[in-house]
Amino acid sequence: MHAETVSTDSQGLRRAAWLAVALLAPVALLNYLDRQMLAAMKMSMMTDIPDIGSRENWGFMLGSFKWVYAFLSPIGGYIADRYSRRLVIIASLFVWSAVTWSTGYVTTYDGLVATRALMGISEAFYIPAALALITDFHRGSTRSRAVGIHQMGIYAGIVLGGFAGHVADQPNLGWRFAFQTCGVVGILYSLPLFWLLRDPPQSPASQKRHPTSLFRAWAELVKNRGYLLLVIYFTLPALAGWVVKDWMPDILRERFNLNQGKAGVYAVIPVQLASLIGVGIGGWMADLWMRRSERGRIFVSAIGMILFLPALFGVGLSERLGFAVGFLILYGIGWGFFDCNNMPILSQIVRPELRATGYGFMNLVSISCGGFADWGFGLLRDQHVSLAVIFGIFAGIALFSVAIVLMIHPRPDLAPKDS
Repeated sequence: MHAETVSTDSQGLRRAAWLAVALLAPVALLNYLDRQMLAAMKMSMMTDIPDIGSRENWGFMLGSFKWVYAFLSPIGGYIADRYSRRLVIIASLFVWSAVTWSTGYVTTYDGLVATRALMGISEAFYIPAALALITDFHRGSTRSRAVGIHQMGIYAGIVLGGFAGHVADQPNLGWRFAFQTCGVVGILYSLPLFWLLRDPPQSPASQKRHPTSLFRAWAELVKNRGYLLLVIYFTLPALAGWVVKDWMPDILRERFNLNQGKAGVYAVIPVQLASLIGVGIGGWMADLWMRRSERGRIFVSAIGMILFLPALFGVGLSERLGFAVGFLILYGIGWGFFDCNNMPILSQIVRPELRATGYGFMNLVSISCGGFADWGFGLLRDQHVSLAVIFGIFAGIALFSVAIVLMIHPRPDLAPKDS
């Protein structure tokens, strides 16, 4: 009888674990949909809000979201570690959806910067809480795949956002309609999420191990060599990643004389579909490799970074649209390998009670640098620096990142839970 009860409880926990992933994947979609819409509708927005003025200003506006998002990510992660991750996720979705809706009504550059900053405040609380909740549920052989499915929601949102240029080009719709609609959908989805999403069960002993302050949490993390290496590794590829997400529609439009709608589709759809494939293959490979080596997830992530090298060189040098898209596909597969294993690797080197906080600090460093990358890219393009030089630098950074991730070793004391 006791064995039957344990078996029933285990099955119920597995169902709850996969239900959480299924519920959060659409939230991840919405999280990135509004970001990619901004990139795909750049020309329409700059025309409608003429005081944006220059690519440097556009880059600063993109950066304003990232800097606020980055600064508050550790706080959002710490709150998710201390309190209910479920409630943090739901509140974040509701607030950022309201801000997305309000973005459809801005009429000035300052107003646009303000709404992006507000978006950064609300979205900072989501990703650390969501990934920590997923890894709390998925403690063994399904962890990379579960995170990968959640990341698929992100790529699906970016794919949908890539079509936003077509929406903006329609006189009876426009860019304002896109933001307003996306915001309403998010607000409505927060209601069933409130009733269906649950926090994973925690033992009383686990709850007592929470740090009493954000400072103490940070002090423990900075003493962890593996964690510091992961922060560097998480940050360096994101420099190219943010430029690809935020600027590639404009790069292809200008380089190959495309209209806004086509440029958005070519820049987004191939690379994100490739990333969808990449997280599926990468998550499966990582979970399988973990049966033979505790560093399996690290090795798979390093393979993804190796794929960055020819991909970024190719994007910078391609003179034909077909070649550029082909290299973007290779980049997307590599990104999928990288993306589905960051939180699982973190879970091998940081105890469960600090995972959301740890991911939040990773976001702080990575996205802050990504904001400067967006701003700097716009400034360099205004100064007519060639794409070959810029993406060649990104390729060199990817090579250095391979060496960084291979220096990370899992903590033996976490192996029983994180294998």
